[in-house]
Amino acid sequence: MAENCFIKELSEIIRAGFPFIYIQTFEEERAIKLLQDLCERKGSDGLDRPLYIYSQTQGLKRYPDGQPDGTLRSPYQLFDFIENARENALYILLDFHIFFEEDHPTPDDYLLIRRIRDLSLALRASSQSKAAVIISPLLTLPEELQKEVMVLEMPLPDQQEMLNLLDRLIMKTRGTGSVSVYLTGKQKELLCKAALGLTTQEAEGTFARAMVNDGILDAADVDYILAQKQQILKKSGALEYVNTDFNIDDVGGLENFKEWLNKRNGTWMDSAKKYNLPPPKGVLLTGIPGCGKSLCARAVSSLWKLPLLRFDMGSVFGKYIGESESNMRRALATGEALAPCILWIDEIEKGIGEQGDDTGTSRRVFGTFLTWMQEKKKPVFVFATANQVNAVPPELLRKGRFDEIFFVDLPDLHERKQVFQVHLKRRLTAPEVKGDFEITDAVLTRLAELSEGFIGAEIEQVIISALYDAFFASREFRIDDVEQAIGKTIPLSVLQAEYVESIRQWAANRAVPASRKKETGKNIKENE
Repeated sequence: MAENCFIKELSEIIRAGFPFIYIQTFEEERAIKLLQDLCERKGSDGLDRPLYIYSQTQGLKRYPDGQPDGTLRSPYQLFDFIENARENALYILLDFHIFFEEDHPTPDDYLLIRRIRDLSLALRASSQSKAAVIISPLLTLPEELQKEVMVLEMPLPDQQEMLNLLDRLIMKTRGTGSVSVYLTGKQKELLCKAALGLTTQEAEGTFARAMVNDGILDAADVDYILAQKQQILKKSGALEYVNTDFNIDDVGGLENFKEWLNKRNGTWMDSAKKYNLPPPKGVLLTGIPGCGKSLCARAVSSLWKLPLLRFDMGSVFGKYIGESESNMRRALATGEALAPCILWIDEIEKGIGEQGDDTGTSRRVFGTFLTWMQEKKKPVFVFATANQVNAVPPELLRKGRFDEIFFVDLPDLHERKQVFQVHLKRRLTAPEVKGDFEITDAVLTRLAELSEGFIGAEIEQVIISALYDAFFASREFRIDDVEQAIGKTIPLSVLQAEYVESIRQWAANRAVPASRKKETGKNIKENE
């Protein structure tokens, strides 16, 4: 269990004599309970010492049943008490990050920093074994203290912890008779998997709402839990659940890319272990804007039957030292807790491509992401798209980060026929609008020939424009509506011909063509 590994690491750090430890977590109650169990435990794996808790509202008190000492509300008074104490003890400091949140430290702030460094030296030299543990949802640590404080991030609950939580809730409700539970062992597992990525408090609330929603807890509540989790994940700002009704057939062309995806479908399942296959790491789609790269992310989610998480990399940047890196680690940890899943980063170059002069924050965040991509063990498939691939740092493009880099070119005649067919079928659903219009091969060939150089987004727009004309005239849809819309459209390949050609030249020897065309890139068979 991830929790057991965290407790073991925390115990070793405290017994090794580190005076200050910073645990970043939103689960304050869970962290306190873990530390309480650790302090009460005897033997080589425990601490066997009293536990104290400090807060600005109550001062210092022995946990769990001591009386608060209101005279120790000042951090300076607290540190004096800790330094002069003559017993082995562990001290929890709640919300201590607020003392470090000044963008421009004042002399008083530097005085507190100096006092912490003095206490750190005193605790290291003390004959007693004492340590202070800061528990905070935010990581805000002055640069002067980064070598004095050991930082740990408490992991989110894993599947076994979710199962234990669910069992406790079921036992609690059985005595009331207000909730009926109809779950097999397999269905319990599905419910717990659906809740992965939530904190203990969020999971408990979600399970409880599922119970009181209709008075029944059964396998059907998986969808309810996923719906509640989507709302909770939105609060994080960085990750968003994406529901999709697209499938791989809604993507016209790109046969090479589709074949690559099909070969890797299910490789995160147990059945793939006998082949000693690692789960796919990820893929980067680059190419002409508007050719369906973002649509592919939704289609892959549908094909692989995996949840799709959109990752807004720009939202991880904060104003405090260490906050951005912490936000990045938390978002990636949430993604791993939801594994197997797809982490979709749209236009990745905007999130990490341009690293300006921001005291190195962008470089550190980028480094955190690169390290995670290289070392991640959980089956989190990174699906990244890029329009300006020249703005993507070269470290991200080397082999080992992504399994493959695909180039999406302008659709050829065959692909344009497919794109027209997909959009015409999606739009012409009402008989009174479709009339006698038939989507024949001759019609598709005619439209594809007229739209040479068009991207998929432009093809969709000419169909929409044609439907506007039919709607305005209160008549049925006609092929000449589409032909006229094509004639009025100047495609991107003409408006930005130099840009399109520069992307093609970049991809010529650096990327695999997503389509089965010989004009650009290398043949996919060379990379299989």
